[in-house]
This record gives sequence, structure tokens and C-alpha cells, in this order.
Amino acid sequence: MAHSLSEECTPLKRKYDSCFNAWFEGYLEPAVAATPAERLKYSQDKAEEYETKCGQIWSQYRTCVQRAVKDKGLDTLLDQARGENPLKDQPVISETERQHSS
Repeated sequence: MAHSLSEECTPLKRKYDSCFNAWFEGYLEPAVAATPAERLKYSQDKAEEYETKCGQIWSQYRTCVQRAVKDKGLDTLLDQARGENPLKDQPVISETERQHSS
């Protein structure tokens, strides 16, 4: 796995990557034959599982990277880039469109 932006963040990155990959592998299994309601319940359960298993590690890693970004002076460059090329809002997808795409 790759190193993090800051060497001090790399152990947290590796720990998070490992946790996320294990969680995501389990997330990809399942619900092909499930009803939309079953898929929704499954997704909610998996989101809760993610928070329980990986949420705290993610928070620690994100904090470390944010500190490294600031320490390296990259925060100003990010602000500048966001000002020049702001993210667009995602289009709103109606429930009907969502059901047809499933």
C-alpha cells in the first residue's frame, strides 16, 4: 500500500486501508436477489458496521492528514483550487429514477 502524505500518518493509513478493505469485501457480497427494502436494510446495517469497525480509525487518519496538509502549506492551494473550480451539486435523483436504475 502507498504511503500517506505525511510519514506520521502512514501507520493510521495502513490500519484504515486494512479495515476498509475487509469491510468493503463484505459489503460487495449479497443482495442480488434481495428486494429493495432488504437491500436498504442491508445497506443501513453495513453503514453501522463500518462506523463501529472503521469510523474511529478514519477520523484519526483524516485529522492527521488535515494537519499534514496545513503543515505543508497545501491548504491555501486547495482553497485556491476550490475557488477556481468549485464542486457542482450532484443532481437530485427521484425515487422513481432510482428504482428504475436498480
